[in-house]
Amino acid sequence: MLAGILELDRVTVNDIMIPRNEVVGIDLEDDLEQITAQLRNTTHTRLPVYRHDLNQIEGVVHMRRIARLLTSSRPSHELLRSACVTPYFVPENTPLSTQLINFQKHKRRMGMVVDEYGEVIGLVTLEDILEEIVGEFTTQPGVHEPEIHPQDDGSYVVDGSAHIREVNRELSWRLPCDGPRTINGLVTEALENLPDSSVCLKIGAYHLEILQSAENRVTQVRIWQHGQRQPGPAA
Repeated sequence: MLAGILELDRVTVNDIMIPRNEVVGIDLEDDLEQITAQLRNTTHTRLPVYRHDLNQIEGVVHMRRIARLLTSSRPSHELLRSACVTPYFVPENTPLSTQLINFQKHKRRMGMVVDEYGEVIGLVTLEDILEEIVGEFTTQPGVHEPEIHPQDDGSYVVDGSAHIREVNRELSWRLPCDGPRTINGLVTEALENLPDSSVCLKIGAYHLEILQSAENRVTQVRIWQHGQRQPGPAA
């Protein structure tokens, strides 16, 4: 925990945020049946509410405040909008130590991360920062799916969306994390294009084999350290 606290000055919200393409929210342009079903089935406590895309965010709704919408005989977009609180914006590259204080100061637990042009690039929560201190946790067992899958030959099959810092932390590795933040980003930057499956590359002391690609991104990679025998097919 002490090491995690000392790290807060060197890590920014960009390093731990949920990237924009993975943010779950409510689009007010959707029909009410779809919105109501999404609210009933969500596992999140807070959801951004927007029109068309996150750059047109209108507020953040807490599931505790939305009960009347789910039980109302006449739900409406206006009722959902009225249950929202004003969105809170966080500048990119804000150190986690600063953001932890800002969350406390503004009495917020979630913020939309924006770049220098005001574009929403992701979402950060108080829980994300706390996990940097005490390690990953969840109050809903079984919701979080593992992103790192050890293989019998000593290699690891890693999801492309896995954060490099989390991989390094869990496996005590030193994959470069001063550029791209995910395994997908690391691979595509190194190859300068979207590779086909079975392409292999070497980054520092690590070998990476692309196992799956889909929708313009690498979804699964097998990684092993230099000096290991080359692994066979993944399980």
